[in-house]
Amino acid sequence: MSVPLFNLAPDLAVSRLCLGTMTFGEQNSLPQSFRLLDQAFDAGINFFDSAEMYPVPQLAETQGRSEEYLGRWIRDRKIPRDRIVIATKVSGPSGQMTWIRGGPNCLDARNITEAIDNSLERIQTDYIDLYQIHWPDRYVPMFGETEYDPIRQYKSVSIEEQLDALGKAVDSGKIRYIGLSNETPYGVMMFLRVAEMVARYPKIVSVQNSYSLLCRTFDSGMAECCHQERISLLAYSPLAMGILSGKYFSPDGCPGDSRLNLFKGRYIEGESRYNLSNNNIKAATKEYLDIAKRHGLHPVSLAIAFVLRHPLVASTIFGATKSWQLREVLNSCNVELTSELMAEINRIHARYPNPCP
Repeated sequence: MSVPLFNLAPDLAVSRLCLGTMTFGEQNSLPQSFRLLDQAFDAGINFFDSAEMYPVPQLAETQGRSEEYLGRWIRDRKIPRDRIVIATKVSGPSGQMTWIRGGPNCLDARNITEAIDNSLERIQTDYIDLYQIHWPDRYVPMFGETEYDPIRQYKSVSIEEQLDALGKAVDSGKIRYIGLSNETPYGVMMFLRVAEMVARYPKIVSVQNSYSLLCRTFDSGMAECCHQERISLLAYSPLAMGILSGKYFSPDGCPGDSRLNLFKGRYIEGESRYNLSNNNIKAATKEYLDIAKRHGLHPVSLAIAFVLRHPLVASTIFGATKSWQLREVLNSCNVELTSELMAEINRIHARYPNPCP
């Protein structure tokens, strides 16, 4: 089988499945990462997503390894650069990751330029196809938060300065296109408005937000913005950190090397969002697992096929630590969800709306 392509931009065709590299350098060794990359590439995946802060959980001693492993694989396998699409991200403000430019404190021009240069060096490539702001340089509720609190707003770097720095990187050939991640409708529209005001500023082509059976918040507000402005969704966490695979509900017990067990207490962003003690998450997931069983589908195939059927999704970004997991994701490309099955999914969603926002 071969994974179909989607035209994210006029000269940028990406596979509809994108292999995320956030486990490379932590859960996956270099040889293991190479095997997964080989398997994905051989199946027709040309799209690979990383970030300067990866792998997770984020640590000073491992920061940047995911990009390094991806770059080493490209060179080792002698893959022509124009046959793959590399996406990576600059970290937004964070007081925790002091090893990344002192915080990082903000997304000013210096931070963005330094981050781009460092990623190019780690990947050892001349250019990045899609460069994304990992999260906004302003207060927004994210990673499980749902309510906006005005008093938490802080002084942030202007969108003009961010776009100016990104535009200069485009002009110099360091990056080809730009995108946002973990954004809101307001943020998307502001980036578009500023780019329209200054002709030399690049326009965003994508937004990378969470989307899954357990998180359909994109459809409330953001979908209209993306549809009207021709912005594609790169849907991350389609398996809700593995919950929708069913492995946490196995009668034999969940494997000890699963992320929520392996990093318990060390990965706050993930644990707060994908909390298995949440009764709504458990109830909704069990019903989705029942649907998959009744229709003769693997739970992974159901979850990935649901995301891929969304008309605004260009590609879904998934992670895999083992070859068989990658095979199950690849199988989802052959799955078509019937209107009857979708009606069942929507009934569950109505009872348990977005338990993993």
